[in-house]
Amino acid sequence: MDSLLLPSPFVLLLSTLIIIGVLKIISVLHHTYFYWKNKGLPYLPNSLSSFITTWKLISGYISFTDYCQYLYNYFPDAKYVGIVEMFNPTLLVRDPELIKDIVVKDFEHFPDHRSFIDESVEPLFSKNIFALRGDRWREMRNILSPSFTASKMKFMFDLLSKCSHDFVDYLVDHPELCHTIETKEVFRRYTTDVIATSAFGISVNSMKDQNNEFYVKGVETIKFPTGLLAMIKLMILMKYPWFAKSIGLTFFSPNTAKFFKKIIQETLRAREEQGIVRPDMIHLLMQSRDKEDTVHKMSLNDIVSQAFIFFIAGFETSATLMCLVAHELAVNRDVQDRLYQEVQQHLVDGNGEISYESLMKMSYMDMVTSETLRKYPLTVFLDRRCAKRYELPPSQPGCKNVIVEPNDGLLFPAYAIQRDPKYFPNPDKFDPERFSEENKDNVFPYTYLPFGLGPRKCIGNRFALMETKILIAHLLQKFTLKTTEKTVEPIVFTKKELMLKPVDGFWVGLEKRET
Repeated sequence: MDSLLLPSPFVLLLSTLIIIGVLKIISVLHHTYFYWKNKGLPYLPNSLSSFITTWKLISGYISFTDYCQYLYNYFPDAKYVGIVEMFNPTLLVRDPELIKDIVVKDFEHFPDHRSFIDESVEPLFSKNIFALRGDRWREMRNILSPSFTASKMKFMFDLLSKCSHDFVDYLVDHPELCHTIETKEVFRRYTTDVIATSAFGISVNSMKDQNNEFYVKGVETIKFPTGLLAMIKLMILMKYPWFAKSIGLTFFSPNTAKFFKKIIQETLRAREEQGIVRPDMIHLLMQSRDKEDTVHKMSLNDIVSQAFIFFIAGFETSATLMCLVAHELAVNRDVQDRLYQEVQQHLVDGNGEISYESLMKMSYMDMVTSETLRKYPLTVFLDRRCAKRYELPPSQPGCKNVIVEPNDGLLFPAYAIQRDPKYFPNPDKFDPERFSEENKDNVFPYTYLPFGLGPRKCIGNRFALMETKILIAHLLQKFTLKTTEKTVEPIVFTKKELMLKPVDGFWVGLEKRET
């Protein structure tokens, strides 16, 4: 009779496993949320308001830029702050001098970006130069760097200039599109053409051929899921790659990987069979693949991954920069008028054409793009991963030195630093004069971070600036940029995405100039 009251062995086993699981979860959470407290530095996780704010970000109630400002301002006098991101203890570094030490002076301690997605789950992304680590990153950096030298930029300028001319000429021929135009949609078409010709050797005109496969795949690729389910998916990919692989979970659609692999294979085959040589990224990767003395033999997946990250960065990020420049020019007509006069002067000097040399001499153009990137850094947070133990000075008076352990993550809040009135007075004002010849040396070192800093600075920054400047120059040559009833100033960023995107898009009007 008494034995009937005893639980069965299965129930005992199940109960034991549940208890062990709960204790394990509690242990992990305790370690995570008290990690920085135990090291004796300012940290956020014990705050109810911090938890609520993080939940608001995940749930889409606050924007990513607001979240960045919240973290930055929580301890305004601290050099760095302990936070938790995706259940990972992470340091938020606020002090420019400390950022300099981490990204430049003591680079060997912080040579890599943090893990994003395991290579076994998403080889299309994890093999690119941004995600690679250690010697493999150094080798790839050495391979790709020659693609982005000043001499290569000069060579590719004519390709970009043609894309820009074709784009602007299409708008001139279709005035019905110009009264009120959503610039992100059309600038993506321009960046598609630029990447297709400069990286893949393919001629595309995405304004005329609205549904070309290159453009359609680009739009599909950057449609990242949002909301709580997207965060759960991302956490599984980052924390439990073995599980993600077992259920076939990927970050990018399998069709995307197939498309880019097919494009690269066809490009390689055509160049090999026809002896085509173009001094671009694909050619350099082919040369590296054919070398016998390399430590890591270049595979097709390696080449596809580099081309893919170049496409993603060039397609979306560069288009966003162009939208932001166009917005500020439409809102600040005095700035636009001055820039137009500079463009006109170089057009006169160049007999109606803008050369690479004249574009590089446009000082006010450089001031305008620099101030746009100051006000709107395209990467809200920069990151690093600790590779070797490192001792940080006290975060603030009364604190002790802190040891950063291998695999600890670090974030640099670029958006908040560049909006800090301590470094950039009246930060919400669009003021290109901050970067004039007389004033640019007054910018506090390591507070201007739009392309990152140190050896892992964005390798394609020259290219992004060149394709943006030549488009703006050609656009101003033909049109005056104006605000419309849909233009929102100041810009209100969406709470649904991690990228800088206005709630209702980028809207301006284009009025044809009298010739």
